[in-house]
Amino acid sequence: MVLTPEDRMSQFSPNFLLLPIPEYPALDCAPNKIIKLVVLGGSGVGKTALVVRFLTKRFIGDYEANTGALYSRKFTIDGEQISLQVQDTPFVSLEEDTDNICCQEQINRSIYWADGFVLVYSITDYESFRLLRPLHQHLRRIHPNANIPLLLVANKGDLLRARQVSSKEGLQLAGELGGTYSEVSARESCEGVHEAFQQLCQELSRSCGSCNGEKRRGLHLVRPKSPNMQDLKRRLKQALSSKGKSATAL
Repeated sequence: MVLTPEDRMSQFSPNFLLLPIPEYPALDCAPNKIIKLVVLGGSGVGKTALVVRFLTKRFIGDYEANTGALYSRKFTIDGEQISLQVQDTPFVSLEEDTDNICCQEQINRSIYWADGFVLVYSITDYESFRLLRPLHQHLRRIHPNANIPLLLVANKGDLLRARQVSSKEGLQLAGELGGTYSEVSARESCEGVHEAFQQLCQELSRSCGSCNGEKRRGLHLVRPKSPNMQDLKRRLKQALSSKGKSATAL
């Protein structure tokens, strides 16, 4: 029996999915310079803080539990305007006592949808670093024949006294996975975060420019409703306002 891509996706559990998973068609460039990034990593590594820093230059330390949100914004790269979409995601984890990835179905859909991948770990949490190699293998199962543009981000670079992962280990892993490496602090600096994301976007923009404009083959995935930049700014203002009220009460 030959399964269609839709049949394969219907086999996903509605809650959690463990390896192995079905394979998907190769990754193709999207037309009209629409660049799609997905941000992946363990719990508490600062994925949402990095996305917000990149898109708004603001840092907010406290966020609600991450259920995954899709953000869109226009950027100019190498003199050409692109439409950038960034998918934030819930955390992934390792199955206990194994190197198998455990993640929600929506994460697998986001991986299939994306053109570029940002893998995040915290320098203060070795377990968040350890899951990245199995996570990359998970990406490869979904995109077995594709070149995977990859950025490895070591976050919380300001917490040097609590460091559990050296810069050397991060660089070695990035080289092994075929990606670029950046150690940043979402809390202390937006420049490093912006540089890292910008470099990945430039790589994707140039690679898409060399394609023949084919649309991605395979599934048509329904994306979650995207909060626009106004909505993101509104949420940031609410967070800042609540912090200001708390300080006043004290």
